[in-house]
Amino acid sequence: MLMNATEVMKRLPHRYPFLLVDGIESFTENESIVGIKNVTINEPFFQGHFPGHPIMPGVLIVEAMAQVGGLFASLNDEIGEDKVTYFTGIDKAKFRRPVVPGDVLRMELALLKCRRGIYQFSGKAYVGDTLVTEAELKATFVDREG
Repeated sequence: MLMNATEVMKRLPHRYPFLLVDGIESFTENESIVGIKNVTINEPFFQGHFPGHPIMPGVLIVEAMAQVGGLFASLNDEIGEDKVTYFTGIDKAKFRRPVVPGDVLRMELALLKCRRGIYQFSGKAYVGDTLVTEAELKATFVDREG
C-alpha cells in the first residue's frame, strides 16, 4: 500500500463519517491513481439506506472517487496545507451494480487533462474485476480558510 488511512488524512480534510478512502495502492505522476475503500456493515449510511438490504449509496461511491482524485491532485502538484481540494463536476455517471458490506471498492482514476488548475479524470470503481460505477470527475484547489 502506497498510503494508508493515516497518510490519507494528512492530505484530505475529510474525517469520519465522510472520509471514504482507506488507502492508495498506486500513483503515477501525471497519469493515474488507485484508491481503496473497505465497505463494512458499520458504515453509518447503512442504518437508513435500504435497511435489511444494505447498499452503498451511489453518490458516496462517486464521492469516494472524487476523494481519490483530490489525492491525485495533491500528490501530483504537492499542494501544501494552505490549500484544499474541491470536487467541481461530474459527468457521464453510471451505476452498474450495487456495492454491499464486505466489498472492497477499488477506484481507478486516469487523468484526462489538467488546465488552469482544474483536473479532469476518468474514474472507474470495481469490486473484484466487476465494474460497479464509472464517471468523469473534475476537481480544483482553493485556499483553506481559518
